[in-house]
Amino acid sequence: MRRKIPSIEALIAFEAAARHLSFTRSADELALTQSAVGRQVALLEEYLGVALFNRVKKRLSLTEVGQLYAKQVRENLERMERDTLAAMAHRNAGGLLELAVIPTFATRWLIPRLAQFYEQHEDIVVNLTTRAEPFLFTDTPFDAAIHFGDPVWPGSIAKYLFGEEMTAVCSPRLMNGRATLAPHDLSNFTLLHQSARPDAWRQWLAQAGVHEADCMKGQRYELFSMLVEAARAGLGIALVPRFLASQELATGELVCPCDLPLRSDKGYYLVYPEHKQNSPWLQAFESWLLSAASRYVERDADA
Repeated sequence: MRRKIPSIEALIAFEAAARHLSFTRSADELALTQSAVGRQVALLEEYLGVALFNRVKKRLSLTEVGQLYAKQVRENLERMERDTLAAMAHRNAGGLLELAVIPTFATRWLIPRLAQFYEQHEDIVVNLTTRAEPFLFTDTPFDAAIHFGDPVWPGSIAKYLFGEEMTAVCSPRLMNGRATLAPHDLSNFTLLHQSARPDAWRQWLAQAGVHEADCMKGQRYELFSMLVEAARAGLGIALVPRFLASQELATGELVCPCDLPLRSDKGYYLVYPEHKQNSPWLQAFESWLLSAASRYVERDADA
């Protein structure tokens, strides 16, 4: 079946012209002549049967249809470029995995360990894209995701990695020479929050028997990595998963003012669609990831 799609040359010329609102600058970018860009745009308008540009005294502006179409064409060209680069990655690789992963988990835990994976599987490429919320695999190019929460993801298989222990951390400068603080003392400090965990401090304080404190005060940050940096900067006391601040705790840049961890009933999971479970590349990554998670849990228990 013949598809109703204009030529790629016409779409590229139109996208550039719509971005620059100039055939001349578009021609310079595309290494074409001005007349060639104008001709491609004219052919596209003829193909569509609608005007994409207003042409008044040699000045270009997009019509209403042109504005909408330019946005759609730009998004689709960018998607095609990503897909093409992903396909080209197969030239020197035995396999390619597209993995969605929680941002701070990726930077603080997964990426520092990926060299170990590549030592065992140098023919597999793992591309990482950050996603903080669950999604439908059918609507994305992802083969798998690393997710925090419950092991409930329709049509998917979830493999448990490890749990989470939330710990209060701050700069030693806030301690004023004290080794520890009593839980009720924390109400005298600025509490730093992670946006997706608005109830975390209330749970921590309730566990500590502190119910009268204003646990909602303080700044909110989108990522745990931002929370760690804010705590390092002395902006307040942050409540973060301990493993995400382990490096700063080891170096003394951060300290635990109260040794009272809040253990979550949720956990970190590798999740992937049921129809992907026989993928040899995903099986190799899953085996390595579960082993790495197990080693991490054992070391954490020994510590």
